[in-house]
Amino acid sequence: MSSATFLSLNKLSVWYTADHPVLSDFSLDLGTNEVVGLIGLNGAGKTTFIKTVAGLLPEYRLDSAAWNGQTFSFRDKAFKRSRYIVFAEDRSFQYFTFREYLAYVAASYGVPLPDVSGLVKGFHFEDYTDILLKELSTGNLKKAYLITAFALRPKLLLLDEPVNGLDFQSTEFLYQIMGGYKQYGTLLFSSHILESICLTSDRVLILEHGRIRQTFTGTKVAAGNIREALADEEHH
Repeated sequence: MSSATFLSLNKLSVWYTADHPVLSDFSLDLGTNEVVGLIGLNGAGKTTFIKTVAGLLPEYRLDSAAWNGQTFSFRDKAFKRSRYIVFAEDRSFQYFTFREYLAYVAASYGVPLPDVSGLVKGFHFEDYTDILLKELSTGNLKKAYLITAFALRPKLLLLDEPVNGLDFQSTEFLYQIMGGYKQYGTLLFSSHILESICLTSDRVLILEHGRIRQTFTGTKVAAGNIREALADEEHH
């Protein structure tokens, strides 16, 4: 992990109804070129956090936010072009084929159409590149968005439950490319699957009741430590 701070959020609070914040005083620093896992029990706020960074949730308060040392908002065009998000479930662009969607995304981000042949082969997606997204199975739809994400190589890649719906071979391939993403940028992903967290993360954040309660790095990123932290959280 680089010592430089890429993204810094200080005391983020997010709510759907004013009296019930989902995230409360949530603070986070991401370094350049690191892989960070976010784990917590159901309802801890993982998906809410990712949707907020995506600019989808207007009801939030934030003491300060810095991206590359500059203040920013989640809806700033320059920030949006530097990040790509794969949601746990996504049924947008249903009448695009994968190749049409990839071309659209590349144009939107202002980059040349990337070569996806290695990613398509790794995810065993060769037979599905010209099928409408609405006709793909849940697993193949997830692959379409993951291939796009890793081909785009944004400075900040956010994945919400990326393993969900994938077959064994595709999961193994996903772990491989997640672990190697540091050469392109910073990857933050949420998961409830310990294996995915332990095999790919440089740093693991334990989210409890809307804020980060514990952090594990290096050799401390181990299933036993994380399981124990989640058990403690469950009994609070």
